[in-house]
Amino acid sequence: MANGKGRRYKLGAGLLALVATVMLGWLTHLPAEAQPTSAPAQWTPVVASALTPTTQAVLGVDGQYHIVYELVLTNTSAYAATLNGVDIVAEVSGEPLASVADDDLLSRLRAPGSFRVPTAELGPSESRLVLLDQSFSSRDAVPDRLIHRLDILGTAGPARREASPLSYAAAPIAIASAEQVLGPPLKGAGWVAINGCCSPDVGHRSTGLPTAGAIHFAQRFAIDWMQLDRQGRIAVGDLADVRSYPSYGAELLAVADGTVVQTRDDLPDQVPPTLPAPSTIDLTNVLGNNVILDLGDGAYALYAHLQPGSVQVKTGDRVRKGQVLGRLGNTGNTSAPHLHFHLMAGPTLASDGLPYTFDRFEVAGQIPLEEVEQFYSFEGNWRSALLPQPSPRQREFPLFLTVVNFPE
Repeated sequence: MANGKGRRYKLGAGLLALVATVMLGWLTHLPAEAQPTSAPAQWTPVVASALTPTTQAVLGVDGQYHIVYELVLTNTSAYAATLNGVDIVAEVSGEPLASVADDDLLSRLRAPGSFRVPTAELGPSESRLVLLDQSFSSRDAVPDRLIHRLDILGTAGPARREASPLSYAAAPIAIASAEQVLGPPLKGAGWVAINGCCSPDVGHRSTGLPTAGAIHFAQRFAIDWMQLDRQGRIAVGDLADVRSYPSYGAELLAVADGTVVQTRDDLPDQVPPTLPAPSTIDLTNVLGNNVILDLGDGAYALYAHLQPGSVQVKTGDRVRKGQVLGRLGNTGNTSAPHLHFHLMAGPTLASDGLPYTFDRFEVAGQIPLEEVEQFYSFEGNWRSALLPQPSPRQREFPLFLTVVNFPE
């Protein structure tokens, strides 16, 4: 995401008054039929906007087109307000697409630091993020723009203290049709898409980082890739040994032609199966050993947590699709060996996460969502989650806990 570089100028009070006088005179001299008309403005104590002006639709392995985005809400009044619901509406047609309320709404609310909040109440001058996602059965069904109708319990005027039910539209967002088609970042069978899209309860999707003066969801479409062995196991033996995980040391591949813009290769592997102490992690080491590729057209591919000493490229190198970049490890903020991969709109985490699809792969199975906690224990056999016959796919995005076979 580019930062604006234009200068800002302040208009003096005298100049502002002159502009207002000229504009008022211009308006009063318009023909009667040209005079602007509108309904009286509504008092809206909670203001809202989309965190980004545009989102993109991506085809998932479930056959649905998914959009993922966030709203920013701020209570501008001196009194508390409560968000009771958000309706997602196709702006042009006015067709209601979904309503978010009650427990579902609360699961999607975050304080600006991405922390869960206990209620849907916003205190005076407080802000909230609302994590939204919507799916459509076909690309033709995806509207060009969305608008959001807020159901608020708040003050109905600047001098009122009592709360009243309020409903109003806010936060338009456009839906683009651009698509990033990538080659596989790995090769071989049995790769599980961990922490993937699109539930607000999944770590990647719910993590907004306050970086470079703004909140960025660089990991909206991030996936942690871990590999099952031939018996369907995610780990075999001592869980404190990185080599007990079948994915450790796997070759990582360039997903497209590009230029290397960042590498790191000096951090040691963490000891699994727990995360390092939070006090030891910051933005300088959270990615561990890593490679970032500039793919052109404002897209950057991030590979994180690489094995120490394994990076095979350096900053400035031109790489070709399929070229080996390094090996899968357990460095940085990680509890077990895996590849963290995502696409973003800038060369750092201070950027927006972008959707993407892989040009070809097979869906080999699906870990049951209700068994996710057992899976995260890195124990057990998951052969029962595999399909008798893998399903070939093209230009699709693997969703949470999809099991994927990449071409050898």
